[in-house]
Amino acid sequence: MDEENGIVKLVSKEGDVHEVPINVAKMSSLILSTLDDDEEDDDDDEETKKHLEIPLPNVKNAVLTKVIEYCKHYTNDEAMTQIQTPLKSSKIEDLVQTWYAGFVDVEQTLLFELVTAANFMDIKPLLDLTCLAVSISIKGKTAPQLREIFNISNDFSQEEEAQVREESQWSQEDTPAVPAAAAAAAANEEEKEE
Repeated sequence: MDEENGIVKLVSKEGDVHEVPINVAKMSSLILSTLDDDEEDDDDDEETKKHLEIPLPNVKNAVLTKVIEYCKHYTNDEAMTQIQTPLKSSKIEDLVQTWYAGFVDVEQTLLFELVTAANFMDIKPLLDLTCLAVSISIKGKTAPQLREIFNISNDFSQEEEAQVREESQWSQEDTPAVPAAAAAAAANEEEKEE
């Protein structure tokens, strides 16, 4: 099998099979290492190598379809420009090419599943892009909004939350804060000097 022109079959969580060119599939470090391990295994006959299937039990079919779309575009059409940090804009369109900005303009659930798939399959450019999209989407959100986005329950009662806010109010002020005990000690020192 001509490795660069061959096909690998990626199997989604639901069992759907996607035939993907090896050069595209190799964007995934997971697939690359699986293919390398398979090459080292001399027990496989040529027929088995032609029909190599790689199961991806953590990746749903719809998500795998999007991942393959990304990898094909990146490999065959236009590689994504590297995301520069610190970010110079809070608009994704200013940070990556138009196609990539449109690619992550999806429902929040799908975006989170793409982050998970990119991490599991170890596709760094896709992980960078999806994490960028998540970070831009949560920028400026309040704690209750973030809890809703990430489905985090609030363990504090209203009284406990008010107490925490009061105790940490100094961290929200623009002027440098001095803890109450230190301020009182400083005031006592000033009184003694007078």
